[in-house]
Amino acid sequence: MTWQRVPAGRVLSGDDKALPAWATGMSAEAFLAAGARLSDLWTPALVLDESALLSNAAFVAGWTAAHGLELMPHGKTTMAPQLWRLQRDAGATGLTVATGWQLRVARAAGPGDVMLAGQIADARTAGWLAGELAADAGRVWSWVDSADGIRLLAAHAGARPFEVLVELGRPGGRTGARGRDAARRLAAEVRATAGLRLAGVAGYEGAIAHGRGAGALDDVAAFTADLVGLHEELLADADDPGDLIVTAGGSAYPDVVAEVLAAAAARLPGRFVLRSGASLVHDEGYYASVSPFEGAGLRAAARAVARVVSAPEPGLALLDAGRRDVPYDIDLPVPLGIGAAEVTALNDQHAFVRTDHPLALGDRVMLGLSHPCTMFDKWRLIPVVSSFAHDDPPLVGLVETRF
Repeated sequence: MTWQRVPAGRVLSGDDKALPAWATGMSAEAFLAAGARLSDLWTPALVLDESALLSNAAFVAGWTAAHGLELMPHGKTTMAPQLWRLQRDAGATGLTVATGWQLRVARAAGPGDVMLAGQIADARTAGWLAGELAADAGRVWSWVDSADGIRLLAAHAGARPFEVLVELGRPGGRTGARGRDAARRLAAEVRATAGLRLAGVAGYEGAIAHGRGAGALDDVAAFTADLVGLHEELLADADDPGDLIVTAGGSAYPDVVAEVLAAAAARLPGRFVLRSGASLVHDEGYYASVSPFEGAGLRAAARAVARVVSAPEPGLALLDAGRRDVPYDIDLPVPLGIGAAEVTALNDQHAFVRTDHPLALGDRVMLGLSHPCTMFDKWRLIPVVSSFAHDDPPLVGLVETRF
């Protein structure tokens, strides 16, 4: 599999965090051709592993296809068009985004179908999308969970109808119609509204379950079965049953969701779509603990590199990576390869490391990270190395984000 290793036409500057000073003024291509390595980066740095990215993308796409399902991975994880294209090239049939602005970025990034996994709540977004649909043949699906959302879209519908998925939720959960009865009523309203086309049903099981206990897995399976049941009820009046979408599936429970959807796909018409986005990057924290593919298809494709800036007392070292550089919303980073060590706290620009391994000023420390969705937003340009398996791997790419 090939991918666009550098953003086209990108000239590097001193504003590009972690790149060496000598890279300033060079094109991205020239910088990589100069033979830069991991050790050339200033710290802190977020670094991607090319071998893991390619392997993860191929694995998830192949696994999804083997279950008779489609993959439209969530682009909000990386907000990196280069990586979106990598996922499309691996077999993804579309891309998912979370906000109207992300939809604009996705549409500008190139051709392909996009799903907005949420309800449009702004008249300006609806008006812009109507214009986009009139000018371009690419498909865009958005979700609704209320009559107000339906009315907002109807007021701005253009020459091409808005394609709408009714979102199913759970009482006390996140977004979504509260139960199948409410979702069924919304579906009927969409069908009765000029300028809208009912395109399917959607939901997010990650908002109703936590961990991999039996109860959590049962809840996910039951929720996905509810989605399938709603889909089956709507098939009778569908203008094109084979084009009606059923979509669920984050990165924590894709196995459970896929089992239910694959069984449905074997007996019902429709498009059965998974949206796992974090699986491209995986991690060494939350998803390593809950993903069914940990050690069996996925591996962490992102790590941080930090440096000891102070060792003020025995057993304590301060690194130059903090909350501005690494994710911390679920788990703190984990020091790798230095024995018994733990990050106990983060400040804006420091990590507190308690360790029995002597660390000295200037020592470099690799950090395993947790939760890909909060890794990329702190970086505009992310170096890519060939593989973390090497001590000082060459840089082979630069990924530009859109945050």
